[in-house]
Amino acid sequence: MLSPPPDSPAVPEWLAERLRAAGGSVPFLDYMDWVLHDPEHGAYGSGRLVIGPRGDFVTSPSMGQDFAQLLAPQVAEWLALLPAEAPLTLVETGPGEGQLAQQLAEALHAGWPSLAGRTELVLVEPNAGMAQRQRQRLSACPLPVRWSDFAGLASAPLRGVVLAHEVLDALAIERIERRDDHWCRQRVVLRGDHLSLEAAEPLAGPLLDQLDGLGLLPLDDSRPEGWSTELHPGLEPWLAACAGALSEGWLLVIDYAHEAHRYYAPQRSAGTLMAYRRQQASDNPLREPGLWDLTAHLCLESLEAAARAGGWQPLGGCRQGEALLALGLARRLHELQQEPASRLAELLQRRETLLRLVDPASLGNFRWLAFHRDSTSARSPATPQPEPLFLSVPSP
Repeated sequence: MLSPPPDSPAVPEWLAERLRAAGGSVPFLDYMDWVLHDPEHGAYGSGRLVIGPRGDFVTSPSMGQDFAQLLAPQVAEWLALLPAEAPLTLVETGPGEGQLAQQLAEALHAGWPSLAGRTELVLVEPNAGMAQRQRQRLSACPLPVRWSDFAGLASAPLRGVVLAHEVLDALAIERIERRDDHWCRQRVVLRGDHLSLEAAEPLAGPLLDQLDGLGLLPLDDSRPEGWSTELHPGLEPWLAACAGALSEGWLLVIDYAHEAHRYYAPQRSAGTLMAYRRQQASDNPLREPGLWDLTAHLCLESLEAAARAGGWQPLGGCRQGEALLALGLARRLHELQQEPASRLAELLQRRETLLRLVDPASLGNFRWLAFHRDSTSARSPATPQPEPLFLSVPSP
């Protein structure tokens, strides 16, 4: 059982009322969805969370334009591989503050004007509070821009590129725990005016079926009573809905992820779930519900299986440090050395940012994973695709 620390405030009344209406407890998956995406009270739904160095947490694009400028050639190459003269679309899902969308639009407009001239920017943002800030940032976007959802896009599927940058790690997860020689689903329980996280009913059905492929069955002594982790049931429906919005094109997932043997290793006894607020991290997901971001790493095998089931062809992946080096980060660092000394403070700041983007102890440990889809892939063998630029060996 996981309870809030002694100084944790009581559960907010909106959440207490909702839990009482549900009988006093809900699966962790429902709790996570509420505290992140409730339109009035959720951390993202309300627009309460702020992304950036002065906000709740940083992302690669929130640290400056270098990330988007390095990514832009990959996006441009993929767009250029689509039928000539066809309308093109760049889709960003869960676009946060809109920084990456704005920066990529500017990079395409400056570096590939002919492509930009037939490319529309579409943002898929389920949270009204975040969408409001995105509209303000993108009011002068050099590309035509609109907001939609996967269901709306599926009525007239697009050709283009979909970006999922730090999106899938915020999909609501199931928390499971070993209890009484069973794998049990954890529930968030209202106890008086506080919350606890407790193992409840044994797993059954599809949730139980996937454990064998993840190395969690049969049960043995390597994972004792109380050992807990996460499952990702939201991946397959999300990827299927994303595929339905695209008749042909590519999906790039950039997120924290582990191979199954690392994710579910016996020594990782509490999974990967973390909460973030004001540049601080906490391992207590029950802390101040609706004020903290909640995130869990992806399992690479689960992601690839869900992608294949949704109609995507995996093209490979690597860590962000390797991807950005392949896309020219080392050359960018070298160019900084040629700049005039009068800009020393600015240049040192940019150098620090570039190094942080590839630092394996920081943002460089993100995984970049590419997938392709076309409308005929479900009826015939997938057409071989060129290797993504970010998987190429960088020039010396």
